[in-house]
Amino acid sequence: MAPRIFTHNHPVNPEMRAARMGHRPLLLWFTGLSGSGKSTLAGHLELRFHQEGLHTFLLDGDNVRSGLNRDLGLSTADRNENIRRIGEVAGLFLDAGLITLCAFISPFRKEREALRTQFGDRFIEIHVTTPLEVCRQRDPKGLYAKSDREPLSCMTGVDAPYEPPQAPEIQLDTTHLSLDACTLLLFNQIAPVLKKGS
Repeated sequence: MAPRIFTHNHPVNPEMRAARMGHRPLLLWFTGLSGSGKSTLAGHLELRFHQEGLHTFLLDGDNVRSGLNRDLGLSTADRNENIRRIGEVAGLFLDAGLITLCAFISPFRKEREALRTQFGDRFIEIHVTTPLEVCRQRDPKGLYAKSDREPLSCMTGVDAPYEPPQAPEIQLDTTHLSLDACTLLLFNQIAPVLKKGS
């Protein structure tokens, strides 16, 4: 911590906020290749939580990079800093008592494991395992087509690495399941965890 910086303990603490919410604050971390369905799934799961009267916030890769992290590029150092900053913001939302959904490629295992260490049992890693060939076929942003035209595109899974999780809490391949089926599957697995210790 820098000199002259002193943390302040305020009267209202995270436990009090969580008790007011009536459910556990959790960090749901969606990781996977571009086009795997991370953001779409996270958005529909958040909607389901909202319909159930739960308190949420969703952080999405492109949205964060268009604001908070717009100064970062695609180098390894910038990708790591991107995830570090997102982790700090997610931690604030957890302290506010929210279910925090994060949808980021987050290609490096080390950074995701750092989040797991930081947040402990409040961290749930969801690996959207949709294969590269399916992601290429979808290519909703045209990024794979662009990477084929640009030899050094820094495209994750093409000419930049993606390190899949070794032991995620949840794995989900969106290739053959409908969006509604995927959302229900996730909700049914996560809902019981939200009640523990609330």
